[in-house]
Amino acid sequence: MEGLTAFFDTYGALLAQGTWDTLLMTFVATFFAYVLGIPLGVLCVLTSPKGLKPHRVLNMVLGWIINIGRSIPFIILLVALIPFTRFVVGTSLGVPGAIVPLVVSAAPFIARMVEQSIEEVDGGLVEAAQSFGANVWQIVYKVFLHESLPSLVRGFAIVFITILGYSAMAGCVGAGGLGDIAIRYGYQRYQDDVMIATVIILIVIVQIVQSLCNYTARRMEHKS
Repeated sequence: MEGLTAFFDTYGALLAQGTWDTLLMTFVATFFAYVLGIPLGVLCVLTSPKGLKPHRVLNMVLGWIINIGRSIPFIILLVALIPFTRFVVGTSLGVPGAIVPLVVSAAPFIARMVEQSIEEVDGGLVEAAQSFGANVWQIVYKVFLHESLPSLVRGFAIVFITILGYSAMAGCVGAGGLGDIAIRYGYQRYQDDVMIATVIILIVIVQIVQSLCNYTARRMEHKS
């Protein structure tokens, strides 16, 4: 017990700051990735051959953009985007420097998940909305997004956890957060206790987010 108390006296503030930085990176990057990813996913559905606004060329271009974005490993994207990141936020280090590549990496992944969630919506609901005179954007909001909401919430858990893992990887280039702590103390200084502490914190965060999303999705399905 004394050893645990001494550990938190020494590293408690460091781990608390690292946890805050990790959560900040993850939540901010997730928000902006959804801002980009949802419209991309919706456009893919609308412009598909069986969509409400079929457009072969646009659909093909969107598909290529999404597939290319999903194909690049995050660690490579992190380094390749350093000039762009500096242009956008003024630095490639710390929490701001990690958010830009996290958003760019996650947005195509979100777009594909949104597309798959919307495609699971019953086509009969779309036909019913059209029969009542709903326009395309009313169908998108009131049918596509509303009916696929439980699936989107479950997808949010996957996206959040993926970005959380990427944020730890961003510690390799000085992005801060738990990943940076794990590398500096657990890897470079061989302090296994610090490494284990960062892993435990990440596991707790993942379990909380996954449980909350599962609970929310079940409530939504029950209400619908």
